[in-house]
Amino acid sequence: MTDWAAIGHDGACARAFVMQGARIVEQAAAPDEAAARAQLLSMPQRVFRIGEGQGDHLPTQVLPQGGRGLAPLVQDTPPDVIDAWVRLLLIGLLQARAQWDGVAWVVGRDLSHWVHLSAGEAVSCQSFVTPRLVRLLGGAVLPSAEAMADTLSRPERLAAHLRGAEVRGDSAAITGHLLAAELAAARPYWLGQSVVLIADGSQAEGLAGALREHGAPVEHVAPESLIASALAALAGVLA
Repeated sequence: MTDWAAIGHDGACARAFVMQGARIVEQAAAPDEAAARAQLLSMPQRVFRIGEGQGDHLPTQVLPQGGRGLAPLVQDTPPDVIDAWVRLLLIGLLQARAQWDGVAWVVGRDLSHWVHLSAGEAVSCQSFVTPRLVRLLGGAVLPSAEAMADTLSRPERLAAHLRGAEVRGDSAAITGHLLAAELAAARPYWLGQSVVLIADGSQAEGLAGALREHGAPVEHVAPESLIASALAALAGVLA
């Protein structure tokens, strides 16, 4: 494939990658696409947009077969949307796990997604606003194990637990209560499953530790480490 570019938004900033076939030769990040483009020495004529399209309905292949852009993943029941940047990370994850059957737990700034993957397909998903709530309520990076245990045993008291933690100024408890509520709701996705956590290092320790406490095997992968292999895979189907 000749030179091309991939452009998208990772939830924090616009990202632009100039590709020579399957290899990244230049990249930039900026608050918006225009600023990212301005940082590049050159921009190929062919641009592949991460986030373009109406959405592919689950179950579907994670890696699309051609097209002008990478669409989000859409689930009808229960209604959910996995944005295209998360789909890009899933493509990268599966490059070393072509026939893998397991669950990707992708945690971003505002949302966390549990995605069941099997033989290259996204089968089902469940998303949560937990990261956004942690940020808005002033939670800590690492959760309180005691708070997690309280909410797992009495989930109906979540709102009261959060108020108590707020009054005490216990940021670790806020995170613990919210994370426990997510783990309880996502139990079908991690119980008896092989789980790969895709999250930044600052979050990963507490998240992975919380899941391991419940006997779930979990492997941590940094999101940035998946981008190059994902773009290489897209180059293969766009050629």
